[in-house]
Amino acid sequence: MAITPIPSININSINPLEQTNRKSGTNALDSVGKTFGDVLNSLNESQLESDDLTQKLATGQEVDLHQVMISAEENDVNFKVAMAIRDKLVDAYREVMRMSV
Repeated sequence: MAITPIPSININSINPLEQTNRKSGTNALDSVGKTFGDVLNSLNESQLESDDLTQKLATGQEVDLHQVMISAEENDVNFKVAMAIRDKLVDAYREVMRMSV
């Protein structure tokens, strides 16, 4: 089982006052959205793999118990990271909405 890293976000490169991201010329919000989408896709893959291994264990198929537990813990960590990112994005949105124009 290959463990895929969670993509990192360089917070210093995202300036909400700028119209575009300097490196790629795309909107900074699109960059954040794409990164969060990648994290969610990684979470989904992790969940599917964990469910598959758990189902194999429950049906009595040949599967290593250690691998099932590692997969379940990896999925739990991925879920917690995704929820932390979501919470930070919601906090940032609320902060922007409180700004006076």
